[in-house]
Amino acid sequence: MSGQRTRSVPVLLAGGGLVGLTTALLLRQHGVEVTLVEKRATTSAQPKARRFHTRSMEVFRELGLAATVHDAAKDLVGHDHMAAGRTLAEAERLPLWSPPGSAEAEADISPEPPTLIAQDLLEPVLRAAAVDAGASVRFQTELTAFDQRDDGVVVELVDHGRGERESLRAQYLVAADGARSRGREALGITGSGRGAVGAPTVSAYFRADLGEVVRGREFNLCHISHPAAPGVLASVDGRHRWVYMGPDGLDHDWPALLRTALGVPAPELEVLSLMRWRAEMLVADRFRAGRVLLAGDAAHVMPPFAAAGANTGILDAHNLAWKLAAVLSGRAGPGLLDSYDAERRAAGWFAADQSTRRTAGFADPTAAADPTLAHPYVLAGGRFRYPAGALVLGPDDVADAEPVTEYAPAVRVGTPLPHRWLDAARTRSTVDLAGPGWALLSGGPTAATAVEDLPVHAVELDGLPPGRCALVRPDQVVAWRGDDPATATRVRADLLAAPVTVSG
Repeated sequence: MSGQRTRSVPVLLAGGGLVGLTTALLLRQHGVEVTLVEKRATTSAQPKARRFHTRSMEVFRELGLAATVHDAAKDLVGHDHMAAGRTLAEAERLPLWSPPGSAEAEADISPEPPTLIAQDLLEPVLRAAAVDAGASVRFQTELTAFDQRDDGVVVELVDHGRGERESLRAQYLVAADGARSRGREALGITGSGRGAVGAPTVSAYFRADLGEVVRGREFNLCHISHPAAPGVLASVDGRHRWVYMGPDGLDHDWPALLRTALGVPAPELEVLSLMRWRAEMLVADRFRAGRVLLAGDAAHVMPPFAAAGANTGILDAHNLAWKLAAVLSGRAGPGLLDSYDAERRAAGWFAADQSTRRTAGFADPTAAADPTLAHPYVLAGGRFRYPAGALVLGPDDVADAEPVTEYAPAVRVGTPLPHRWLDAARTRSTVDLAGPGWALLSGGPTAATAVEDLPVHAVELDGLPPGRCALVRPDQVVAWRGDDPATATRVRADLLAAPVTVSG
């Protein structure tokens, strides 16, 4: 025995992808010391996730990163359309979806528009920001084992860069280590869902200068119907980088197949990588096991057809970070973390189910829409209503259900605070009133009297008439509505102490 003490950290994050890095940033915003380990040598070399919804961009806005992300995404500005045709050369852009009977711009549902940016461009932005925020970010470092105890989690690490082994003791371990999560498997957490969805597919990531081919027909996704090369072409940077999701089989003559799909010679076409995959739906049966919590793909895997996977993981991080911070600071008991499971497991199932049900529409963009699917803005705004968790749901709240098939945002318990501009210059939104702290909203033009350490804001929003108040959590989710603003501090204390509620 060397007698060397095991170094302790408040939170260890396993996984340096989009969700792990976002979790690190949010924890640092709350003042939590965090160590992130990632076995890869660098951030993702694959484009993978590319569309980030308005709710995710609101999280980046809270972190002060929205403008940086939009700037990094400038190559795909204006590429929101879908397209379809026999080949790329023959394809035509399809009209942008818009709300029936409304000319309202999509940006008006949020202070931040949705953003198209490839994962291999976004991850370095988040990594640099996490380092700047004071997180210990260690790539080429793999979590190989962990032992959960009453007072913490002892983790075994291998630093592949230095060839060294190390033990750390973390008060909490967050496994954001992907669909094949070692953390989830070690805990024996099972999953539920529909399993494999559709046929196996190969994603061919390739380089070819197609700028002139698509000029005036810029798109996000293009459905190709050529019988010898049916598939979907995704734009990564709008000119040089592309991903084609096509017929299964790594032994195809992929340059020839891609040229068939493109309908142009593309003499300098270069295949960069091939990846075989099959869409699946699987949601972990528990998101928490003691001091270990699952987030992102480790908690829920879903088809890519609603661009919901990474966005759902980012909202996992937003939900979890303030709760971990409250527990670690002593402001809340460990039971608060049960609300993470109650809220995000239900939300993960909703997103995975919606993504799975959109499979048919993804394969045929001209097919009639399923009227039972969630409204696109409901998905983009993360407006799934938590059925239980760190909430107080009174009888009136239970009856005031959040619509799913229509977009009708209001101040409702268990849903994110809806957006409305607070100034003529459109620089401040109601979304900015909460996060990273709590806030109390007062309906009508006059704010209620200040309540202890809760900032009070007068707003005019649907669901909050004059005389009513709403308590908003650090993740901008409405936790309670009531008539007496003085009750808000007691409600907050009760939620932190014993948070998992179904009705008040």
